[in-house]
Amino acid sequence: QLQASGGGLVQAGGSLRLSCAASGRTFSSYATATGWFRQAPGKEREFVAAIRWSGGRIVYADSVKGRFTVYRDNAKITVYLQMNSLKPEDTAVYYCAAGRPILSATATPQTYNFWGQGTLVTVSS
Repeated sequence: QLQASGGGLVQAGGSLRLSCAASGRTFSSYATATGWFRQAPGKEREFVAAIRWSGGRIVYADSVKGRFTVYRDNAKITVYLQMNSLKPEDTAVYYCAAGRPILSATATPQTYNFWGQGTLVTVSS
């Protein structure tokens, strides 16, 4: 129900745009927020950014503020993650997720019920 795409190999300082397309009941009848998370080899999954569908409130991890932008296309039921000024430490598998997190738990992966398959982002130095 969630399809993430757009990953690839890019040099440090480059840009990529990830897409998270939803189908079915995920967004229209259930989810109140879409989040992006990432997991690097040997590390735990960490929060990147999230956007709430009602009101459009956006939250970013400190590590990506000023470099990443999350936005949505309501008509396409798609959420995007524009990643600029990429660094080698951004290398990870990126996942999009949808759920109903309370505002204070927007960055908590356990509060998201639906997950995409992940897309690999590799940033070379």
